[in-house]
Amino acid sequence: MNTEQKTNGVFFDGSEDEVLSPSDLSEMLAEGTKEAHDRAENCQFVKDFLRGRIQRELFKRGTAALYFVYLAMEEEIEKNKDHPQVAPIYFPTELHRCEALARDLEYFYGADWESQITLSAGTKPYVERIHEVGEQDPVLLVAHSYTRYMGDLSGGQILKKVAQRALKLPSTGEGVNFYQFEGIHSHKAFKQLYRSRMNEIELDTETKRKIVAESNRTFGFNMMVFGELEEIGKSLPEEAREAGFGHSHAEIMQGGDINKCPYYAAKMAVSGNPTYACQFAKALLQHLPCQVALATWIAFLAGFTAWYLL
Repeated sequence: MNTEQKTNGVFFDGSEDEVLSPSDLSEMLAEGTKEAHDRAENCQFVKDFLRGRIQRELFKRGTAALYFVYLAMEEEIEKNKDHPQVAPIYFPTELHRCEALARDLEYFYGADWESQITLSAGTKPYVERIHEVGEQDPVLLVAHSYTRYMGDLSGGQILKKVAQRALKLPSTGEGVNFYQFEGIHSHKAFKQLYRSRMNEIELDTETKRKIVAESNRTFGFNMMVFGELEEIGKSLPEEAREAGFGHSHAEIMQGGDINKCPYYAAKMAVSGNPTYACQFAKALLQHLPCQVALATWIAFLAGFTAWYLL
């Protein structure tokens, strides 16, 4: 018998024996976006970020891009909050990010931050698409909400820690408010609730497929933003980084054999390959200065794996 528990101002099903069907929207999204998810994960910008190679200027611009994306998404969600296919996943207190992003932008740019940021060319198509679906086909907001918010609650928590260390941000959270969900005490429980609510939306098979396609499209928009930031980064001067924060992929590779690379061994270990699990453990012991970077990489991959299983 399921027990209903109250937490963070919302209710969720406390049962751990959740029975899911391949036809459930959450399962279709997890399966149908794996390839796009993997491409996004392997963008050079994301790889560099994970290794702590994120310049302050790029992080500021990335935060501004997120602000415009969430401003559009949350405007459209508010307009459609009573729509029968949007209302079940309407969690403004728990999820909405605009206020948190505004605090981050004020930290980086100052009180006049709004006059200093503009919608970039790489972010504009993403924002325009969100407004388009909000006005013409609101059910597709489910795809945008799922892709962004569930990612923020999963791998985004690892990015927060990387950014704090790489940019020497205050441990009190200034500059990374975006990643802090004060209204959610248990990310796992909330993601279970969100998945359950999403699966309860009355949708035919064709509409579910449209939502999966829109989610894949959303990954593409995110990759456009990453690509733009990567290009901007090429023109920025190299910034000094904290000594000992880890080694570059090239430094670790040394002999050129990918099988000797701890990052590669880590990824294979996560995939369940026992040979590489041993390889990773050995590499970790041999590269003590890399422990933080390697642990971050493993945690990030675990976050993505968890996301697949949503």
